[in-house]
Amino acid sequence: MNINSHNLEGRRAIITGASHGIGYEIAQAFVKAGVSVCVCARDRNDLASAAERLQAMAGSSQRVVVEAGDVSQEADVARIVATAAGAFDGCIDILVSNAGIYGPKGLTEELSWAEWVRTIEINVFGSVLMARAVLPFMKQAQYGKIIQLSGGGATQPMPRFTAYATSKAAIVRFTESLAGEVASEGIDVNAVAPGALNTRFLEEVLAAGPEKVGSAYYNRSLEQKGNGGAPFERPVALSLFLASAASDGITGKLISAQWDNWESFPDHSDELTSSDVYTIRRIIGKDRGLAWGDK
Repeated sequence: MNINSHNLEGRRAIITGASHGIGYEIAQAFVKAGVSVCVCARDRNDLASAAERLQAMAGSSQRVVVEAGDVSQEADVARIVATAAGAFDGCIDILVSNAGIYGPKGLTEELSWAEWVRTIEINVFGSVLMARAVLPFMKQAQYGKIIQLSGGGATQPMPRFTAYATSKAAIVRFTESLAGEVASEGIDVNAVAPGALNTRFLEEVLAAGPEKVGSAYYNRSLEQKGNGGAPFERPVALSLFLASAASDGITGKLISAQWDNWESFPDHSDELTSSDVYTIRRIIGKDRGLAWGDK
């Protein structure tokens, strides 16, 4: 998808976890599409380096704002959003919540409880806090786009990654629920499943080894590293689409960047709105042809 295929010129966005990986790739695409961005991450040095590269791509009318912080801390979130609002004349059109960690790996009863809790704090609390902080600006404008980066743990079990999987499932249900709250405010809220990307998460898995992550997952990760993983272009393009007016009215969905034909979604907006497709739901017996389990 051409980054100019959707009109984002003049929009203003906050992107968390933007110093590297998919967060940086999304920030780069947004800047090239004419968006002013506030990028944030915990590591000040990595963030400064990323911002310098983004600034070199920005046009004369764009702003690239930098604010380091921890999205799991309410005071840091308030500071990040205040900085963005100050730089963008009180307007925040787009939030991309990408900041997250894999967390501890291994058997649940053997994991550090502090690390398990920390994963929930960053992945869940951080996303909720960021959404809470930007919503007043979006409600005032009666328009906004909240894009949550999800992951495989939202749709399938991930043994030995229980903190990560739990956090990602929680975020998708938060996305669905928040979308219902703000539907009448012109605000769309969606989650993106980016696919198996070759990022620092993959390196973490390989460093942990098969003893912690399990031999099957470890071998799949080795294969992923060898074949290059899923392309970054698809989740980046999906994020651009969800940030643009082309996706207006598409909300409360978990969309796979790699596998869903999301480019055609605007042609089926009525069906998307009136059904539970691309959402998390319980599978009952009748769904699998079993007559004995349901009344």
